[in-house]
Amino acid sequence: MAPKRLLLSLVLTFALAVMAFAAPKRVSTYADLVKALESGNQVRIVAEYAKTKLIMDGKEEAAPNATGGTQMESWERFGRELSRDKREWISTSHTVLISHPRYGHVYNYVRFRIYEDGNVEVTARYLTVDKYEVVMDEKFMGKISTGKDKEGIHFFIEP
Repeated sequence: MAPKRLLLSLVLTFALAVMAFAAPKRVSTYADLVKALESGNQVRIVAEYAKTKLIMDGKEEAAPNATGGTQMESWERFGRELSRDKREWISTSHTVLISHPRYGHVYNYVRFRIYEDGNVEVTARYLTVDKYEVVMDEKFMGKISTGKDKEGIHFFIEP
């Protein structure tokens, strides 16, 4: 093989290896999520809400065709003894100021509760900026996705 071709081949192989290493790694079980977080890894959540169940006022509604994402910057893990239903869970939340076409400027609050059985509860609320009144309140029920199923809650370890 000519030296230029060999060099090009080595560069391409190295570039592909770097890209593969830099890709986010999927977390597909609660145990792997606990391990990733307790090892200090940065984890990102991507929620495909249309693949979850929307519960409003105690009734199941059609979930919107919307996707959201957040980084788990802070989180807490709670043992079974702290739970009414004896399931361990991890909780994380995030709040950001947004401009909404109907509500104007509101705080968009989202909380994820990830249970040891793979179920995920997502609470989404809009709160007014002046009095923190809730003007929108939704609860979505989903499951941790393996990437090969139809579940809508995805977890990734950041490279």
